[in-house]
Amino acid sequence: MPGSFLKVRETVTAVPRVAVVIPTYNHAAFLRGALDSVLTQTVSDWEAIVVNNFSEDDTIAVVESYRDTRIKYINFANKGVIAASRNQGISATSAPFIAFLDSDDIWYPGKLEKCLKRIEDGYDLVCHGEKWVGPGDQRRDVYYGPEQRASFRNLLYEGNCISTSAVLVKRTLVDAAGYFSEDPAIITAEDYDFWLKLARAGARIGFLRELLGEYRIHGGNQSGAVLRNMKAVMQVVRNQFVANGSATLADRLRSRRREAIVYYGGARGLQDSGQHDDAWPYFFRALRRWPFVAKFYAAMLLNAIRRRLI
Repeated sequence: MPGSFLKVRETVTAVPRVAVVIPTYNHAAFLRGALDSVLTQTVSDWEAIVVNNFSEDDTIAVVESYRDTRIKYINFANKGVIAASRNQGISATSAPFIAFLDSDDIWYPGKLEKCLKRIEDGYDLVCHGEKWVGPGDQRRDVYYGPEQRASFRNLLYEGNCISTSAVLVKRTLVDAAGYFSEDPAIITAEDYDFWLKLARAGARIGFLRELLGEYRIHGGNQSGAVLRNMKAVMQVVRNQFVANGSATLADRLRSRRREAIVYYGGARGLQDSGQHDDAWPYFFRALRRWPFVAKFYAAMLLNAIRRRLI
């Protein structure tokens, strides 16, 4: 494929049941843990495709240290768009099921087996719970969903409830919905956009209330990253409302409420990272868009208290 190079140790003719797409850039220190967690899966019928954005560390050496023909890599310059790396990984496989694993996350051994079993109940996409690890010694159990939250309208109006590294999805649905958007305006929210497209294409989305992986949080949250994600989510929401084409009063009101929640999410992100003064403008934008949500006022009170204590 143009702009990429697929490295395999030998020709593998059998099509695996699951392709694990692992985009990475300068994450050699984490990548070994991710690959080890794939190797420990109780299901063996998989291939792992590491999409390497020309890392400058030991990423290639890490991948080549595995003497397993199921593990391969693509060197691909994604120009800062991780969606492009995921799309390259999808294009490089014919497997009927796709799983995504960020190179700094890990899975527990039963992840693929339990997700495949859940798929047999008639689902097109399955998402399991994760343990959020970090920063530092922090630990938190996170469960996604529930199922009624994963309809197209609820994903659009209420926000994302799916995690990329926790997903197993049918390839047929990925092809029907189109791949990840590579629009630079939605970087950091391209996964949310993808779930919306899948739901709109008719995907039945199910959840497992089990912790089957770890989402690793490392490094401090910076205000720039928080605001970038907020703007990306806002762009996804606005794109979807335009694509929906509805101009009813009810939809316009729902649009205002949804935008208020996006601003609130940005404010809370700043608040959580200690940027209390920077959070105020986004709390006020949330109120201007939709002042009828009690948690907005509670969060603003908390922000004022924390700011005063500082």
